[in-house]
Amino acid sequence: MLDRTLLREDPEQVRRAVEVKGVDGVDVDEIIALDEEWRDLKARGDELRHERNEVSRQIGEYKQSGEEEKAQEAIDRSQELKAELEEVEDRADELKDEIDERMLELPNIPHEDVPVGDDEADNVEVDRWGFDELRDLPEEVIPHYDLGEELDVLDFERGAKVSGGGFQFVKGEGARLEHALIQFMLDVHREQEYVDVLPPIPVNSASMEGTGQLPKFDEDAYRIGSRQDDEIEDDDLWLLPTAEVPVTNMYRDEILLDDDLPIKHQAFSPNFRREAGEHGTETRGYVRVHQFHKIELVNFVRPEESDDRLDELVEEAAEVLERLDLPYRVLEMCTGDMGFTQAKKYDLEVWAPGDDMEDGPEEGGRWLEVSSASNFEEFQARRAGLRYRPERHESADYIHTLNASGVAIPRVLVAVLEYYQNDDGTVTVPEALQPYMGGQEVIEGHQPVGESAVGAGERE
Repeated sequence: MLDRTLLREDPEQVRRAVEVKGVDGVDVDEIIALDEEWRDLKARGDELRHERNEVSRQIGEYKQSGEEEKAQEAIDRSQELKAELEEVEDRADELKDEIDERMLELPNIPHEDVPVGDDEADNVEVDRWGFDELRDLPEEVIPHYDLGEELDVLDFERGAKVSGGGFQFVKGEGARLEHALIQFMLDVHREQEYVDVLPPIPVNSASMEGTGQLPKFDEDAYRIGSRQDDEIEDDDLWLLPTAEVPVTNMYRDEILLDDDLPIKHQAFSPNFRREAGEHGTETRGYVRVHQFHKIELVNFVRPEESDDRLDELVEEAAEVLERLDLPYRVLEMCTGDMGFTQAKKYDLEVWAPGDDMEDGPEEGGRWLEVSSASNFEEFQARRAGLRYRPERHESADYIHTLNASGVAIPRVLVAVLEYYQNDDGTVTVPEALQPYMGGQEVIEGHQPVGESAVGAGERE
């Protein structure tokens, strides 16, 4: 949430943020007008209270001096003032609630050095790693969705049967590989001095609002026990779309001490999102799904440290990919593609060579976003009441929050299946993961089960 003072003192900056972030349906001038009316009412309320206090004093003086007629007139005037004050305060309270709700519609102000652009075509590549010494790949790399079914480590058909489109089974050596990735990533980030958190999976509406998922992105979240279009209450529950939500809200409405900062938490969780994107090759398989695992890195820092911490956060997420020897690139996101809540954002995209896409690297294949490292500055802190006290005798100030995926596991698994693929259709286990798989060096797959496998000629 933005500081309302900014709206009053620099409305043009707010209008500019709405424009460059492409936020539709927000009337900044209307919010300003509501705020001006609220301030006028607050001033009128102060005047009425002052006058009523004066009249109350006069009532006592008149009664003491025996001037009953004047005392009655003052009593009548006091009742008029009371009635008007109640009307003014009721209207001010209504306006405050409306303004608070409308302020949630305003996006964060982009950092001054964020590139201006409309969409992903205007993002700026700032780094590329791992392409100087690529491993030898098969002449034709089999896409993960076909290879996963051939090895019987991914089963999309049975996942859809059980839960619907966008859900899947990860089986056998595939499941073992995913577990290995989880433990490996947690260990990497422990070395980076992250403290582990196992968060609750359901989160309430207040938490979703605190990090910015509500009200703007309610259609993308799984709501528990309610229809999607029901009125949202503070204690409604949602399946977490990212561990950013519960971990950021751990300290909601609290005042931290300067000695507490910085705080670095990592959280492993399943994540649930309703949106499935467009159908087709770019989203087929294990790329854009409704349930997936992820390690989330959440940082709470002093305001003056957040710019540097963002750069370090990118490096911490990238270390996972480098230890796995997976080629990747880093993009600085433009204003139109960075998101509603971020002040500045970088995306890490891993190279998956199985499908050739127009925007892929010259080596072929495609880019898969596996982490977004974001600085929210005080935007989330204002929504969630996250403050710290620089010195014990000083007033509390808002902290800055940052987060990144450390990283999204399904897409890394996709990259491993495609980049570490061998000519015989097996997959080499990255060296960094072999200790987490009991020393296993190669994924060879296993025989499918059931009559369908027999009918397909896969089993005798």
